[in-house]
Amino acid sequence: MSQPSTPLRVRARAIWRRAPVTGLLVSSLLAVAGGAGAFERDDAPRQPSARASAAMPDDEGDTDRVIVKYRRATSADALDERALNALRVAGNRNGLEISRLRGNARGGHVLRASRRMSMAEARRLADELRNGDADIEYAEPDRLMQAQYLPNDPQYASQWHYSEAAAGIRLPLAWDKSSGAGVVVAVLDTGVRRHADLAGNLLAGYDFIVDTTVAADGNGRDTDPTDPGDWAAAGECGTGSAARNSSWHGTHVAGTIAAVSNNGVGVAGVARGAKVLPLRVLGKCGGYTSDIADAIVWAAGGAVAGVPVNPTPARVINLSLGGVGACDITTQNAINSARSRGAVVVVAAGNATADAARYSPASCAGVITVASVGRTGAIASYSNFGANVDVAAPGGDGTATILSTLNSGTSKARSDSYAGYRGTSMATPHVAGVAALMLARNAALTPDEVEARIKSSAAARGFPVSCAQCGVGIVDANAAVDAALGTGTAPAPAPAPAPAPTLGTLAEVESNNTIATAQALSGSLLQVNGSMASATDVDHFRINIAPGKTLLVTLAPNASSDYDLIAYNSAGILVAQSTLGVGVADSVSLLNSGSAAISVTLRVGYFSGGTGSPAGSYTLKLSQ
Repeated sequence: MSQPSTPLRVRARAIWRRAPVTGLLVSSLLAVAGGAGAFERDDAPRQPSARASAAMPDDEGDTDRVIVKYRRATSADALDERALNALRVAGNRNGLEISRLRGNARGGHVLRASRRMSMAEARRLADELRNGDADIEYAEPDRLMQAQYLPNDPQYASQWHYSEAAAGIRLPLAWDKSSGAGVVVAVLDTGVRRHADLAGNLLAGYDFIVDTTVAADGNGRDTDPTDPGDWAAAGECGTGSAARNSSWHGTHVAGTIAAVSNNGVGVAGVARGAKVLPLRVLGKCGGYTSDIADAIVWAAGGAVAGVPVNPTPARVINLSLGGVGACDITTQNAINSARSRGAVVVVAAGNATADAARYSPASCAGVITVASVGRTGAIASYSNFGANVDVAAPGGDGTATILSTLNSGTSKARSDSYAGYRGTSMATPHVAGVAALMLARNAALTPDEVEARIKSSAAARGFPVSCAQCGVGIVDANAAVDAALGTGTAPAPAPAPAPAPTLGTLAEVESNNTIATAQALSGSLLQVNGSMASATDVDHFRINIAPGKTLLVTLAPNASSDYDLIAYNSAGILVAQSTLGVGVADSVSLLNSGSAAISVTLRVGYFSGGTGSPAGSYTLKLSQ
């Protein structure tokens, strides 16, 4: 049965109960389609998209020269005393000295100033010269032109995520200022294939996977970070897990960062001059936190027992991976170690359409956490969000994917290929590549300074559409490189924040056991104090979501109980649910992308634990 169209966007997927696993297995963050662990992949051929013209920058550079064409004096003539006096007067007014440098081919004279001028200053000087001497036919700045770098890679036209106006990262203008040369970017992932369009920018790397079952390459840690494939049979990654093909995830991520560019082959990388240090930490069914933490430390030049010294420490570390749970001490300590050695750590927000604060390493301190936007600049349907998110970058959504290097094998490796993926895994390497572009121009930047300048330049850009809790803006490569050089324009001060809304507290009112008898709620910040009267009790609450607003709902049970949270749209169709365990808060987030208010009904249901008051107590918090 078809569902009625609705402007309600669900930003929380069902989180199903499953048996606890010994040790944290962390997965790569491709957008999930369907069951847990099913990678969403789009290998279908794509028609090249038209590249949007890049906007002209506000800063046109500077110059120390002006071209003047006199009506009587030819370019071979020395300027007479009258003309020289006029130049001295104009120069004095502008605090500089002007001299004739040479003539040019069309009868003009190239004049040189004693200092460099902004283009606006040079235009004012040219106007003064022309207005002060009737013998001048024209006067204009002698502008410094730059190579407008666009790669000749045949599939570059399909990489909309680099240059399109809405969600592209404004990369072509940045390429005229930096290639990322001299910067090492560590990619902690499934390893890499030596793809022909990537191999030229790959360093030796290392395989950090200890467990031979996870490694699936016949051994444990070694010097070979080659990806053997992470395919799995049904049930191999846990009871009920689906079969999946090899993702070649690390090869895709590495290609976005530094695919060899302008080589007439395939695609272009964000930082074409950077080198990728491939560190294999994810294998069959994921990867352990302990391996990932060791790789983070080693990537930045730290010592790891039993592993040789890293000869090429990274200035940027890309973590397109994550798992459920707040940042753990092991991971945080590893990140702190890397940052102390000057490494910028860039991480994926996650693909669960949930608060990134509930995922690691997205919730760790000192990292740049990246959400994903689609081609329109709106937050991707799968992307995590929340206060932990710093910036957004294109990760694809719907039919729009991120094109990069891959392998054609469904299990074991076959031939080089290219394919489009979606996910915060795909958004993250855009930001890592931009960090490399910045550090190539200003290696003295600290990790905090790189993050601050990426965020300030993204904030100045903002979002083309409303995007709640998805960072300060879409990353802007050109503005970020300018900020690294100290030439960017500081964003206008943010307006004073509106007064925080007052929390309204009220009690659950029975009977509210059906959608038809749901208790009506109103307000932007509410807390309902309720209780489960019996094991068969259900409580319903109805609230309107204002246009353009996101409703965040959190159900907190008492410590010994497990209650579930489900949301329905106005047609009574289930649109979101969260069903976590005993004592764990459930939450859903619902976005009204329409122009009118919409109504949703929230259902609190019993699964296990106490009943009555106070044993069956819970709180339901709502904010929008």
